Amino acid sequence: MSSQRLTYAQRASRHENPAAKALLDTIERKKSNLAVSVDVTKSADFLTVIDAVGPYVCLVKTHIDIIEDFEDSLIDRLQQLSKKHDFLIFEDRKFADIGNTVALQYSSGVHKIASWSHITNAHPVPGPSVITGLSSVGLPLGRGLLLLAEMSTKGSLATGVYTDEAVRMARAHRNFVIGFIAQRRVNGVAAEPGQDVSEEDFLVLTPGVGLESKGDGMGQQYRTPRQVILEAGCDVIIVGRGIYGQDLQSGTIAARAERYMAEGWAAYQEHLATTQ
Repeated sequence: MSSQRLTYAQRASRHENPAAKALLDTIERKKSNLAVSVDVTKSADFLTVIDAVGPYVCLVKTHIDIIEDFEDSLIDRLQQLSKKHDFLIFEDRKFADIGNTVALQYSSGVHKIASWSHITNAHPVPGPSVITGLSSVGLPLGRGLLLLAEMSTKGSLATGVYTDEAVRMARAHRNFVIGFIAQRRVNGVAAEPGQDVSEEDFLVLTPGVGLESKGDGMGQQYRTPRQVILEAGCDVIIVGRGIYGQDLQSGTIAARAERYMAEGWAAYQEHLATTQ
């Protein structure tokens, strides 16, 4: 049966990768397909936003390298919040180098991403070696990888043949590549003649989501949760500034997160109703 007709819980049972199963189970358990992108530069603000949105999200997306006052203890606190609020962690590292280099970037250095991030992502530009390098580190730890098949910025080059090749690369590494950053469902894209992709089930996480469709003056383009989940068939909405903006008051952040969670889940339920 096509994954588009299944619930998140039903899809979780079909995935072998631990990170994919955990994300789908978390979505179903919390009734939230919301991920929040926490793009702030101070540790205190970082933790404030995460603690406020935690009850309403399935996933927290980080850019750990923008934290100006980073210390190892920040990761300990992040992991504590992950357990407290029952969400997964996605470090948006966008690896894009040869296999040996990305393996070191993933496992070592200041941030040691593989030790705490359930999911990370990579550009397909270097070819399959970026996947094999990352999987050599992440697969034994039960981690999962997303490939950037499409982006939400105006003028993005991640279209057409580029997207096709990203999907082909993912198909060849299904044990580690769990899905894509994309703007639409990509199951069946670029399938070879005679290739059976009827049971294909890649997760699609989609940035550029706002309650109103508009841009930000810096190339970002927004779509509503309904457009992303119901119309485009994506799985997780990624929201950042629309939830915390310049106002880092916990109560305000929580209220916005709760609204996005409700909008995303309502779109999912409507999607299920139209596919039965």
